[in-house]
Amino acid sequence: MSTPVLLTAIAILAVGTFSLRIAGPLMRSRFEVPERTQQFLGAAAIVLLAALVATSALMDGHGPAGIARPAGVLVGGVLAWRRAPFVLVVVAAAATAAGLRLLGVP
Repeated sequence: MSTPVLLTAIAILAVGTFSLRIAGPLMRSRFEVPERTQQFLGAAAIVLLAALVATSALMDGHGPAGIARPAGVLVGGVLAWRRAPFVLVVVAAAATAAGLRLLGVP
């Protein structure tokens, strides 16, 4: 692919991304979204993130991830729930998964 075509594609994607991001705040003042819909969208975002975490934690390609990765995610989740510092959450989750793998747990 030539450089001008690549730069043009990047510019088009950048303009499209910016347009979508600015459309929300600009259109919010023009439309009244009911409170129930706002609550539903908030819950939908939480469900979507939970599904993403579950898929990433439990699957490795087309098969199960084993025990070490979900255990690390569980440790990180508990620490985050207990409001531990973010660095501690990440390090403890990684150390849990690494320690279990070092012990031979898949």
